Amino acid sequence: MNILIVDGNEKEASERYTKMGMDTQYEVYQKVLEDLSNKQLNIKVIHPSVTNDYLPTGVSLDDFHGVAWTGSLLNIYDMTPSIINQIELAKILFTKKNKIFGSCWGLHVLVTAAGGKIRKNPKGLEAVVAKEIKINKNGENHAMYKGKKRAFDAFCWHYDDTENLPSDASILASNDISEVQSIDFKVNNSSVWAVQYHPEFDPLWIAGLMKQREDILLKENAFTEKKFFDEELEYFSNYKNIHNEKYTEIYKDLINIESHTLELSNWINQLKD
Repeated sequence: MNILIVDGNEKEASERYTKMGMDTQYEVYQKVLEDLSNKQLNIKVIHPSVTNDYLPTGVSLDDFHGVAWTGSLLNIYDMTPSIINQIELAKILFTKKNKIFGSCWGLHVLVTAAGGKIRKNPKGLEAVVAKEIKINKNGENHAMYKGKKRAFDAFCWHYDDTENLPSDASILASNDISEVQSIDFKVNNSSVWAVQYHPEFDPLWIAGLMKQREDILLKENAFTEKKFFDEELEYFSNYKNIHNEKYTEIYKDLINIESHTLELSNWINQLKD
């Protein structure tokens, strides 16, 4: 199967990750999809926020069985040219028969392109962990959550959330910070699954993100004390080697990679239908 990954970041943002020795967000996405499919997917990455000529010569948007949209440092309501490029791309994809999965920024682009509205969340930054996400009745019957616990934690980083849904959209899961933690909707023949959190992230990558953004996390009171930041960073950085019952229980949804990535596994399985 052919998969298109749409990189949501501008070049400078991706370079920040690279300079710290981290994978970019599109590299994270590509690796997790390859792992979950046992390298059975043919993946192409495009960068509509880096160049207007983002589609390689000889490649058509009709060539792909599925589209995955990454996170980003952008805010949709800024409506810069690189953001508009992505919204217009989404609108083009909606004219075709597609199965699209969006994470965080991906949700924001897809919701906006489909007529919904994204706002700055009045409850503030949600990071590093979205806690107690609860699957509702719609979600319990949805293929994205097949095999998923009815309440779970997930990695996240976002200032924004959904204010108005596109028509035909259903909320599948919520928590106290964001009513819209996941949605499903259709536009023409395109099917969209989108989540506000990041099932593609793993503990080691999120530890790198914490190091990069420590000042922001402490300033925004994502941690009530620096020692709690230090403890969480230490655990995520070494989770494979730290055997601590307390932390293992607290972070059980985050260190179980199979469970944490289940939404993406279920999406891949849907592509086969």
